[in-house]
Amino acid sequence: MPVHDQKPGLLSTFVFIGLLVGGLLFTGYNVVADMNETGVKVTSWLPYLALGLALLIALGFEFVNGFHDTANAVATVIYTHSLSPNVAVVWSGFFNFLGVLLSSGAVAYGIISLLPVELILQVGSSSGFAMVFALLIAAILWNLGTWWFGLPASSSHTLIGSIIGVGIANALMHGRDGANGIDWAQATKVGYSLLLSPLVGFGCAALLLLVLRKWVRNKALYEEPKGKTPPPLWIRGLLILTCTGVSFAHGSNDGQKGMGLIMLILVGTLPMAYALNRSIPAGQVEQFVVLARNTQQSLSVTPPATPDARKVLADFVESKQSHAELGPALAAVIGSIGQQVKAYGSLASVPTEASSALRNDMYLTSEAIRLLQKDKTVHFDAVTSERLAAIKKQIDNSIRFIPSWVKVAVAIALGLGTMVGWKRIVVTVGEKIGKSHLTYAQGASAELVAMMTIGAADMYGLPVSTTHVLSSGIAGTMAANKSGLQMCTIRNLMLAWVLTMPAAIVLSGSLYWLFTQMATLMK
Repeated sequence: MPVHDQKPGLLSTFVFIGLLVGGLLFTGYNVVADMNETGVKVTSWLPYLALGLALLIALGFEFVNGFHDTANAVATVIYTHSLSPNVAVVWSGFFNFLGVLLSSGAVAYGIISLLPVELILQVGSSSGFAMVFALLIAAILWNLGTWWFGLPASSSHTLIGSIIGVGIANALMHGRDGANGIDWAQATKVGYSLLLSPLVGFGCAALLLLVLRKWVRNKALYEEPKGKTPPPLWIRGLLILTCTGVSFAHGSNDGQKGMGLIMLILVGTLPMAYALNRSIPAGQVEQFVVLARNTQQSLSVTPPATPDARKVLADFVESKQSHAELGPALAAVIGSIGQQVKAYGSLASVPTEASSALRNDMYLTSEAIRLLQKDKTVHFDAVTSERLAAIKKQIDNSIRFIPSWVKVAVAIALGLGTMVGWKRIVVTVGEKIGKSHLTYAQGASAELVAMMTIGAADMYGLPVSTTHVLSSGIAGTMAANKSGLQMCTIRNLMLAWVLTMPAAIVLSGSLYWLFTQMATLMK
């Protein structure tokens, strides 16, 4: 059995603390530097205190995510003695770090689009902060609880359940049906990816093991490790490679969830620095202005716009119900955006007081176009459709961006979290799923399937659960190998899988109500 009581040396502890403190200082330095670039003078430290607390909670979520989820990636190399526990978690933490740095960002804003539109537009308000604190604290509490009992629950399920809970609570508190508080089309899309990924893990890992048994007739591959002797070099290399791939894929997918929430926090707290992508070159801004004018002209064949075009778009984004006023309203808002950008000359020149309003117009426009592209009842000619797609892409580049320092901060939090608290989950994955010891072929099959599944999900901007894919993959190999499953553990895993979403919904919804009431009393 692996040596679970290995303790890190003094040097390792100092390096860990140094990286932790360095990451926090790096984050603070970049926030101050970005603010200084805007030229805005600080008149109150209250927003900075709120920002600091929110960033600590968001990075804390990624830290917990690291030691909660990534234990799945190292379980196979530890239980096959391919790497010692301490080396395995450091190795995995490093490749989690790289995965976050090289991620696309698509998952980050896929998560954000689940949130209620009115809270996204008012994220800097007390309700916006209540939303962020509620969903992050609820996710952290549930992750810590399941970790304490050694249950490989899904951080993705937890966070998405927390988001849904906030949306439902917000709708109920404003006298609306709770079902109207969430973009259920997007939630369903995410739900399918979370539901199907464990089935893919179970089936594909089992199938891969059977294929290996048929075509790779090396007896050592299908035997339990003997004592603490490392496996043959080529098997060891394969297992380390799959562990590396799962760690990298986990970082690239799960790390983005924290990025999206951090960007939401930054936009709400310091819109003058983060509401708009001020690094876009002036040449691209000129193209944007021309495209906005052409798109407005394409849409202007419809009747004149109503006076409150923005409200029309906001109502459509919330209700998903299209009507005759929508086209003119969209044309009016796109035209207004183009005129504002033209007047300022570049996004970097947009005044502080205008940043939030311009970003909100852009966000509404992007979301309205996204929904219209899916609406089968609305039809545009080919030129208009092409221009709408192009202007949406330009708008998304202007508001859906992630500064490099945010990626580095999340990467450090996730990477360091990987190196802490991994033992509880590792023991469950390595010892308590199957009735026999994990073989080399089983470990490689489960991790190879997990690596490919998570990597594919990242390409399509879908959040999936590393925990569910890998633990179900190990269960699949045990079933294919006729090793038997420990049904007590399987029941606990399924119970955690079933309860995570509703528990997170109730917890985050309750916290959102509580924080909102506290904010009201403090006014």
